[in-house]
Amino acid sequence: MDIHRIAAQPLADYLASKSEIDEAIQRVLNSGRYILGPEVESFEREFAREVGAAHCLGVANGTDALVVALRALEIGPGDRVITVSHTAVATVAAIEILGAIPVLVDIDPTSFTIDPNRLEDTLCTPPCAKVKGVIGVHLYGNPADLVALMEITRRHGIRLIEDCAQAHGAMISGRPVGSWGDIAAFSFYPTKNLGAIGDGGAVTTNDPLLADRARQLREYGWQQRYISEIPGLNSRLDELQAAILRVKCRRLAADNHRRQTLAGIYSSELDRLHLTPPAIREGVEHVFHQYVIRSPQRDSLRTYLSGCGVPVAIHYPMPVHLQPAYRNRVEIGAGGLGESEKAAREVLSLPMHPHLTEETVRWVIQTLKAWRP
Repeated sequence: MDIHRIAAQPLADYLASKSEIDEAIQRVLNSGRYILGPEVESFEREFAREVGAAHCLGVANGTDALVVALRALEIGPGDRVITVSHTAVATVAAIEILGAIPVLVDIDPTSFTIDPNRLEDTLCTPPCAKVKGVIGVHLYGNPADLVALMEITRRHGIRLIEDCAQAHGAMISGRPVGSWGDIAAFSFYPTKNLGAIGDGGAVTTNDPLLADRARQLREYGWQQRYISEIPGLNSRLDELQAAILRVKCRRLAADNHRRQTLAGIYSSELDRLHLTPPAIREGVEHVFHQYVIRSPQRDSLRTYLSGCGVPVAIHYPMPVHLQPAYRNRVEIGAGGLGESEKAAREVLSLPMHPHLTEETVRWVIQTLKAWRP
């Protein structure tokens, strides 16, 4: 088995659309316009349609997308923002960058996304009456329960931000993530379902006032050039990345379908092996940014698979609240974070990207079947 096919998603993504990407890069180079030009404007329109949002603003990366989204909502120093601890650290880092206070609540153990019941309990517990926003993270390509989150946040009069960094094209009841909350943030890091050849991000919203504010914030707070109306950032998606993303966006639906097919092969076999495959709620379209299983013997399994040449990873090995940088710097929501800590001990990501062959996936499954805990 050629394991190099498993480990090379960014390169495989490029090779799958090489001629179109090369042509797009050359087009930008020949244009002489490299920052916030026609490629960015076209990508913003096209990605907004893909997401089902009225507005899209390209920014430099996914963390900046969260920062811009939060600032567009006028969240700042001393404000509380609720999110999860079982997430990429960027979610919490963006809150801290603004001087806001992260309040971390537990996850649902089957979806790995924020538990609406724990959110409700936390919002009813002082001092969380001062919460200004909730970031719902769509983890591993699986949407958070947006129906419940929207009902809770609206009832409490707070804002809902979607962290869509791992969920490009995921849907609930046929409606894409990134179009549900007040505002949403995407990352285009090269390993994402829609990845650039470099870094990039985007903010999406259906609110024209939030879109205008986000547009100002990404470029020094300008409404007109060189005149800052509000304090802003320098966070601009460049023309090369936008042109590349325009090419790759045309493949997104097909690539997600391929991920779902491969995930189906995994899941049809793994539930017989005393491993817990990903759960999918009714009406949800999971896009499998990662294919994440659970096992109480995770570390033994990881060692075994790595020894067999199967590249596996842990997303994520330590919840944010236990990481050295964030100990005693975050607040813990009602009920604690037991499920988050348990997940960190048990999760394991198997090889997953749309360029894997079914033969490769079946080889991984056969390798798993030979494991003896």
